[in-house]
Amino acid sequence: MSVPLFLDCDTGIDDALTLAYLLRHPGVDLVGIGTVGGNIEAAQAAHNTLALLQLDGRIDIPVAIGSTDPLIGTFGGGAPQVHGADGVGGVPLPAPDASPVAGSAAEALVRAARAHPGELRVLAIGPCTNLALALQEAPDLAGLVHSVTVMGGAVLGGGNVTSIAEANIHNDPEAAAAVLSAAWKVTLVPLDLTLQHRFTEADCAALAQAGAPAVVAISAMVDFYLDFYATRLGVRECALHDPLAAAVAIDDVRAVIAHDTHVVVDTSDGPHRGATVADRRARSDGPLTRVVLGVDAPFGPLLLSRLMS
Repeated sequence: MSVPLFLDCDTGIDDALTLAYLLRHPGVDLVGIGTVGGNIEAAQAAHNTLALLQLDGRIDIPVAIGSTDPLIGTFGGGAPQVHGADGVGGVPLPAPDASPVAGSAAEALVRAARAHPGELRVLAIGPCTNLALALQEAPDLAGLVHSVTVMGGAVLGGGNVTSIAEANIHNDPEAAAAVLSAAWKVTLVPLDLTLQHRFTEADCAALAQAGAPAVVAISAMVDFYLDFYATRLGVRECALHDPLAAAVAIDDVRAVIAHDTHVVVDTSDGPHRGATVADRRARSDGPLTRVVLGVDAPFGPLLLSRLMS
């Protein structure tokens, strides 16, 4: 049976990979999507998402626009150097026929949780703003969902925005802190894991031959992504941050290194803002977060296989 899943995203290039992956997984029922400001503004993320859904013939999936600004402060401008000014590397996408649904992404998440009590899996691959707002709107939300998986944080290694902070957490630390301290089952998939799993130029070339319009478009986006990562890694390979978090959320990969620990998000205004501190020696009465640091197999080949199916 398919598991119901709500995706909260800031649709840049690895979000596009994630969406295509979820749509092609037979065990997933994508019941709703919310967009948030991160890689790009929330409205542009919704436009990108609707266009990709149209390419895949899935305009039946509701998309709701969430918050562009974090809980405190304003949108930081996104990551055009990584994802392009439009979030998809300048790759032309069709003007979507569908429009975003009425109401906010937080409201859409609450509706989905009430429609699938105890079963809904929530996957957050952008800042956690919409999830935090949903918790404020519905205090019973944590008891309604099956699990929450967050792509974010850097636990043992360095960050990708500052030396210690990862982008999704750094863009709204207060929201991340609220999500990690709520009384629901949370799994964190940090940079420590996602940087180990990559797509190569050969994978990009294979996608270009896939035939499916959405996957061919994504191959052009990945080519843009490879250019960015070449400046960071010295080789044209790109990390599979968001798709790997999705695979963890839907049990398509098995965690072989994972720790249940109390994770603290630094919400100060100092140089450590946005850091995720996970100390298994700490004792706390608060909820524990499952931090995944290793999976059972390289994810790139599995992702490619799903996308080419």
